[in-house]
Amino acid sequence: MPWGGPERMYHPYFRGKQFELLCVREMAPVFKQAGFCPIIEPVRGVLGGLNRALDAVVEVEGRAIVIVNPRHGDLSDSGAPLSGLLKEKYLDMRGISAGILLKSDMTASQAIKCYRDHASHSPVLIHSDFGEGKALAEKLGIQTEGQRQVFDENYCGKLYRRHFAGGHRVLLRDGFERKKNREYVLLEPFSDLHATFQDEGMQGFGDFLIVGDEFSETGGPAYAVAIHLTFIDPDQDDEMWIYHFVSDRQDTPTDPAGKFAEALEKMMKVLNRSKSKILETSAVKEFRDLHRQGHFPGLGYVKKLSMNHHIETLAAYFEKIA
Repeated sequence: MPWGGPERMYHPYFRGKQFELLCVREMAPVFKQAGFCPIIEPVRGVLGGLNRALDAVVEVEGRAIVIVNPRHGDLSDSGAPLSGLLKEKYLDMRGISAGILLKSDMTASQAIKCYRDHASHSPVLIHSDFGEGKALAEKLGIQTEGQRQVFDENYCGKLYRRHFAGGHRVLLRDGFERKKNREYVLLEPFSDLHATFQDEGMQGFGDFLIVGDEFSETGGPAYAVAIHLTFIDPDQDDEMWIYHFVSDRQDTPTDPAGKFAEALEKMMKVLNRSKSKILETSAVKEFRDLHRQGHFPGLGYVKKLSMNHHIETLAAYFEKIA
């Protein structure tokens, strides 16, 4: 199945936790409208949430990439359940592709076998800390022409990417610096890749949203609560920045609801400035509703709202410059 679609294609990279999959479900119409394609690395052995997320993408005739050999989580030892899910349910459904994560413990021959095993699922190669890029490109030969290749910038320099010059290339950059919540400053740069990926010789770009690439099973106790909100600054050559609204209290893991209220109050002060550059997305409207109601929906839900906002912000940017 040919990919087609707009050249400016954003690939947000999700780990398949509950609220990340919920974000994919809710944002499916936005992905479709904007020509975005999420990458999902499932990290939970129970696949119900993944099923519902993919069904939402299929329903709007959108696209998604499901990594069949995850690095992290319950399925890191065997991606057989994921391959089975794609084969049993999504083989004939347009838009769902198998993502093959190229890792340090794989050889070029193993990568080729995985590629061929999923040939009927429009396989997409996701290059991570893989050491045999040249050998793989030689084995693929003409198949690299038009093939979608996703490169993690932390591992794949220009020399590595050059081996796959004939494909539709996507550069994945982690713009989110993971810290303890209490260590965040209010405002810092996030990324310019949405505006510069073509300068890098790429046809698309991706990021790890406001979560970052670093994987952890749990978030740990919330000594401080932080709400992360991105925006694009037209006065800074359309660079993307990120606000970190952090609670005042940071000494004990108690009262997350009260700490959320403190962080949310700081957000409201910035949003209500006359020259606020934060887009009034549906997620921001929901943050305003939570502030008005004095309601704490849980930290996972808060993170989902920030991810929704990030996606809506990028969709609005590309609609504006189209």
